[in-house]
Amino acid sequence: MDKQNIVTGTLLTIKRETGEGFVPAAIYGRHIHLDQKTADCLFGTGYLFTRYKELSQPGQYACEETVAVVGPKETLTVRVLGPLRREAQIEISITDASKSGVEPVVRMSGELKGSPGARIIGPAGETTLQSGVIVAARHLHMSKAQADGYGLKNGDTVDLRSDGCRGIVFERVVVRSGMGHELELHIDFDEANCAQIKTGDLLKIVCSR
Repeated sequence: MDKQNIVTGTLLTIKRETGEGFVPAAIYGRHIHLDQKTADCLFGTGYLFTRYKELSQPGQYACEETVAVVGPKETLTVRVLGPLRREAQIEISITDASKSGVEPVVRMSGELKGSPGARIIGPAGETTLQSGVIVAARHLHMSKAQADGYGLKNGDTVDLRSDGCRGIVFERVVVRSGMGHELELHIDFDEANCAQIKTGDLLKIVCSR
């Protein structure tokens, strides 16, 4: 049994025995998900990306490759995540948006209609997305079995409390449950830094809807 499964099992045991639910945090930086057409344009047809490290969500990985996302004020270096998706999407923080001059639009992953676009430069070419640049809304990944253990389902929202000298409650965290999800709260560096949270820290579920 790997470390993540041990942690998940322990947290579910605590939930069953005490009624208190805790979830681990994962902090992520700016990144881009590519579709095939955009990948071909930026890196060349048939290009094979080099895996940098596996991510905790099943089948997800960070690549060695990066691209340049050109904003009105500043250009950001953004890491590519795999595998390829049906639609290209760039996820940045509010701080990144301020630095680059891109309008910060908070959305759930995949909800791209009406979001700003950006010019993207890769080693083999460049393209301009008409939409797809978002600040990802905080969300909680769970498998179906894990969600059942917490008494939650896909689309529910929870409030999560982080204790400590900069304790905070993250409200309206959307549950994303189903195939390809593993127990983990996803927040960006802006949200993590404001509460001094690091990857692996536990937050308590204090309210669910």
